[in-house]
Amino acid sequence: MNYWLFKSEPSVFSFEALKAKGKAGTQWDGVRNYAARNNMKAMQIGDLGFFYHSNEGLNIVGIAEVCALAHPDSTTDDPRWECVDIRAVRDVPNPPTLEEVKANPKLAEMALVRLGRLSVQPVTPAEWKEVCRMGGLTPAP
Repeated sequence: MNYWLFKSEPSVFSFEALKAKGKAGTQWDGVRNYAARNNMKAMQIGDLGFFYHSNEGLNIVGIAEVCALAHPDSTTDDPRWECVDIRAVRDVPNPPTLEEVKANPKLAEMALVRLGRLSVQPVTPAEWKEVCRMGGLTPAP
């Protein structure tokens, strides 16, 4: 299993909105960055990802699961852009803030710290466990 982080502004699409989509989930569309698109192309069904509220909140609020492999993004006719489908798994009880993540030496190399603008990022297994610990999810899912 691989781990990821999905960023969204809560005023555009929040974790609550993802939860409202239910088990079917929804496509993670609108991504127009090659690195983020390539991350989605590497995803497998069952991979887990943190759901991060960017710009407003600046915290990791939930865990999502990849429920459909990369496919054409329905929001464009440009065949270069693909997306995966994700669904909500659970809330993070104590959502770690960006400030807390940046202050944790164990997370100094995390993409969220180093590549702040990337909307879909990889997360290492060690980072996953540490962020889950910070968020009150022990053991880590």
